[in-house]
Amino acid sequence: MPSLLYKSLTDYNSPLFRTQLLNVSAASPPSPPPPNRNLSCRITSQSMSCSSETPLPTLRTVTIPYYELKDKDADLSLKIEEGFGPNGLGILSITDVPEFPSLRRNLLCLSSRLAALPEDVKKELEDPQSRYNFGWSHGKEQLESGKPDLLKGSFYANPLIDVPTNDTCLIQRYPSYCGANIWPLAALPELEVAFKALGKLIFDVGLMVAYHCDQYVSRGMKMRKDEGLEQILLRSRCHKGRLLCYFPAQLSNHEENGDSMSSWCGWHTDHGSLTGLTCAMFKRNDVEISCPDSAAGLYIRTRSGEIVKATFGENEIAYQIGETTEILSQGYLCATPHGVRAPKGKEASGVDRSTFALFMQPDWDEKLKFSEDVYIHKELIPSNDSLTFGEYSEMLLDKYYHKKT
Repeated sequence: MPSLLYKSLTDYNSPLFRTQLLNVSAASPPSPPPPNRNLSCRITSQSMSCSSETPLPTLRTVTIPYYELKDKDADLSLKIEEGFGPNGLGILSITDVPEFPSLRRNLLCLSSRLAALPEDVKKELEDPQSRYNFGWSHGKEQLESGKPDLLKGSFYANPLIDVPTNDTCLIQRYPSYCGANIWPLAALPELEVAFKALGKLIFDVGLMVAYHCDQYVSRGMKMRKDEGLEQILLRSRCHKGRLLCYFPAQLSNHEENGDSMSSWCGWHTDHGSLTGLTCAMFKRNDVEISCPDSAAGLYIRTRSGEIVKATFGENEIAYQIGETTEILSQGYLCATPHGVRAPKGKEASGVDRSTFALFMQPDWDEKLKFSEDVYIHKELIPSNDSLTFGEYSEMLLDKYYHKKT
């Protein structure tokens, strides 16, 4: 598989940079432009790096106020195109969402407490049958180099449904979706309440984002109502929340990995439909601090091959497009590879990072229709071009986790 190499831009400081990168016209188009099939090629989990001395552009995400988002009569097609379209960054953020700041803080403050639980307690929260996609996970995921990812711990749960199904055949076939939640009811009972509250809010706002995505896509392709992203997400039982704790790294580790654009989270492209993200919380010795390194954070590989840092506000919910939405929208909405760069330098020593992601995904039996021009994971698509989301996901999990036995 070819490497995705960094390509420097002519002038990062040029006022034309953002305009050229996003290529969005001033007037709202009557319909979305046809997707660029050459730019639809995505390669997941490739190694990308850049010299720490090379200046990298920082781009603010496209923002939509909550009051506009909840208005179904509002025409948000231009912003949807700018954020999610073929020339966008694959991300946008929603501002002024009621209750979000407090719900975010309530959950992220529990991340370090969860990670500090005794090892025997965390062991009881593990679920090998689901390939650690429910409960506690540490060192089970493999990205980029093939080595276990030891830099972060994760807690997975479905914030909407504790028991998606009691069908033992389905649980055995799709354990990463059909399994039941595992909560630390005795050791950390607050976690379930905070996790479900934040997850439900991000899901509800995500449905509004999905509605406006459907309005945008429907201008460019024929689509039945039940084929739209909003309806797919509404009928799904597969949504999965992930509370992440990035462990403090020693100074030597930061220096060693200083040039890596993915030193805290390997490069990957989300394979679901829509991912809701919170801004990270940084702590040293359990005291919240500002990020100690301005170069740390979320990095995205753009459609044209550049690597940029994407930023959004602490009290905003960001949403990223996943590969499944790119497939089902025939490239009108596009996913992008992204990774997280750890802080480096003396000030970063001993700093941990917490964040939360909600992976909004189709149901396990939702059929995916692959067009001839889809290049995402082409090696996984059978000759009859037919896969359910559950089948597709299990194949991808085989690539990044150990295979089922």
